[in-house]
Amino acid sequence: MTEYQSIPCGAWPSPLTPALTAAGAVSLSFASAVSGTLYWIEGRPAEKGRSVWMCRMPGGEVREVLDALPVPGDVRSSVHEYGGSAYAVLGERRVYTDYADQRLRVQEAAGATHILTPAGCRYADLSPAPDGHSAVAVREDHRGAGEASNAVVRLDVAQSADEGQLLFNQSDFVAWPRVSGDGKRLALVAWDHPAMPWDSTQLWVGELTAAGLSNPRVIAGGLGESVLEPQWAADGSLYFLSDRSGWWNLYRWRDGHDAGRAEGNDEGTIQAVLEIDAELGGPTWQLGTRSYALTTDGRALLRVNRSTVDSLLLLDLTSGAQRWLTLPFVAFGSVGLLDDDTAFAIAASLDHLPMLITISLSSDKHSAVRQAGAAVIAPAWVSRPQAIEFPTLPGPDGASCSAYAWFYPPTSPEHQPMPGEKPPLLVMLHGGPTSHAGPAFKSAVQFWTTRGFAVVDINYGGSTGFGRPYRERLRGQWGAVDLQDTVAAVDYLAGQGWVDGERVAIRGGSAGGFTVLSALAFTDRFAVGINYYGVADLETLAADTHKFESRYLDGLVAALPEGRALYRARSPAYHMAQCRGALITFQGSADRAVPPQQSRTIVEAAKAAGCAVAYLEFEGEGHGFRKGPNIVRALEHELVFLGRVFGYQPAEDLEPIEISNAEALGCQTNRASRPALRG
Repeated sequence: MTEYQSIPCGAWPSPLTPALTAAGAVSLSFASAVSGTLYWIEGRPAEKGRSVWMCRMPGGEVREVLDALPVPGDVRSSVHEYGGSAYAVLGERRVYTDYADQRLRVQEAAGATHILTPAGCRYADLSPAPDGHSAVAVREDHRGAGEASNAVVRLDVAQSADEGQLLFNQSDFVAWPRVSGDGKRLALVAWDHPAMPWDSTQLWVGELTAAGLSNPRVIAGGLGESVLEPQWAADGSLYFLSDRSGWWNLYRWRDGHDAGRAEGNDEGTIQAVLEIDAELGGPTWQLGTRSYALTTDGRALLRVNRSTVDSLLLLDLTSGAQRWLTLPFVAFGSVGLLDDDTAFAIAASLDHLPMLITISLSSDKHSAVRQAGAAVIAPAWVSRPQAIEFPTLPGPDGASCSAYAWFYPPTSPEHQPMPGEKPPLLVMLHGGPTSHAGPAFKSAVQFWTTRGFAVVDINYGGSTGFGRPYRERLRGQWGAVDLQDTVAAVDYLAGQGWVDGERVAIRGGSAGGFTVLSALAFTDRFAVGINYYGVADLETLAADTHKFESRYLDGLVAALPEGRALYRARSPAYHMAQCRGALITFQGSADRAVPPQQSRTIVEAAKAAGCAVAYLEFEGEGHGFRKGPNIVRALEHELVFLGRVFGYQPAEDLEPIEISNAEALGCQTNRASRPALRG
């Protein structure tokens, strides 16, 4: 029988050190396959956040694609600031975006490399054409004054220099340019301010000629419909995802052919291929993401997301026959095919870091190609998530509402709370806010549960994975619904007796950071906030942020200038005089999505309110920290700060940190009897 040592929660010795947690921040993304070779991008914090273009050769050798370069390649696009797929293989040529200057480079078969595109232009989501030497791509042109211009262009990589032949520029934004198998047609997705790609998009198709794109027309999408991920099939049909039913499902367009149960128009017919109360796609934060793949023999491999849990479904596109793959994973990305019987995906499970895998479609057997770092902790230390649904405030129509979260109890094979002690709660908030928190293994969660914290990872109204109506609970309500749902989650867990309702911390980044700051400014429910580059002033954000999100707040809050009073009412920067909780804030000096002045302003306001405050700004970091030493240092600061707030000594021997108004720390523990929401 295991003997547990009773230690105050928070002070449990953990095998998951800050350094190991940073090592677990290695990322795998944008997997693809060409002629039997598997490619992907590997983000490495230990190499100053370098994005490394990797491949596995048909013989099994794994290596860096650009290993012959005199300077290690950093393959990453900054289109929309969040980037996207940044490489393509065309025959024996390798084309990639160099992060330093955002120009496309071409490496020839013999190894010689030349710059293809001009300074001031960014490129992402390159899609090769059948001719073997050209590709279409999204180009974001920053050479002119004012807002950058976005367009679909065609590039000839056999040339010594080519900024791209303009094919389409009739909208504010474009995504997913895809050339048909015969090279004669182009499909793309487009949308305009103030819509975001999960709000309203259009699917365009045109004829591709030497002179450009002729007869471009809209075949699907429009106001209130989000269309994503067009893919051409071998028979000339065009497949795409649409949320016209309330869920991102699969549809097919045939040019002039009757498709049975179909929606006809002059441009052809649209047929629902799979209707299911689940999401087959997700929000377009990065360009070039892929949620499904088409075989040449008439099947589709689909990532199906139900309430933030992924499965893979093999669908016969003619008969409709379905087969669910049996795999030990709960999240999938970059779904693709090596051949008609071998798929690949980036997969994550409940107890291991993500890995790039191959999958036999006939046997469901999978093989690991690459894992995002070594195994971090033994299974006995892993906290298993529990899905919870809890009541929250009614909607505008008075109807009852529920929200969702994943709850992680503190877990250790060696330690337990002190007699009568309930664990402190750490509330985690995803960014976006149009995103979601799934149950896949996260080092950032286990970092706290192995130390004796309970963690709740919240999918507040507005999160994806629950259909469009749930996503639109946040429309016009950012700063209200997300905060109400967060407080409701804490009240629910405390009411169940699972956590100590008087020791509650809240942690989030970007949009999640906004909710952290709102929680301190507008409620008394939280003793401490951990803020990573969170939004403090909504109107300043709308004026300072980049093009992609410059009108995002029109839908989340209100249009300006009409909504200025509402912006001020919901901006924590104007209400921190009410703050009674402690605050630690982390910021990157090069962040363009949430500029540093946002964090500096909120820190000064919290200091003026007499709150205990710590602030750390990392030189050169952007929106999301990529460098290992910075990730480690931030986690160490969190450990020390929470130890000071909740009155325990972390197990690690850590250096003290600078805390303004440190004398206030004795008053930080919140009381559940206080009103949760002020005003």
